[in-house]
Amino acid sequence: MASLHVFVCLLGLVVLCHSDCFFEQLVIKDLKNPPTGCVDKDGQQHAFGTNWMRDCISCSCTTDGLSCCNQLPDASTVEIPEECELVVNKQACTAKAVLKSDKTKDCILT
Repeated sequence: MASLHVFVCLLGLVVLCHSDCFFEQLVIKDLKNPPTGCVDKDGQQHAFGTNWMRDCISCSCTTDGLSCCNQLPDASTVEIPEECELVVNKQACTAKAVLKSDKTKDCILT
């Protein structure tokens, strides 16, 4: 049963690579032995009602299923002026646009 949950979650993570968020509905295969939570991409069990963040991906587990959203913008989805670039800080899970010529100065996005 656990391997099925891992497989279902991994399928959802493939979707995550191409979008900001995904939701994977909880599937109950055995009514006599229902799941007690969600299984993340690493195979770790998370109880219903819990939230966690790993690698700037925020996830929550409910009795409906697993929901995850990437907290960092993708450079291809953000409109950045030619003179600017997107700088990502994966430790702080933040991103900002700065001038290419002076990375200490923020860009003004219109």
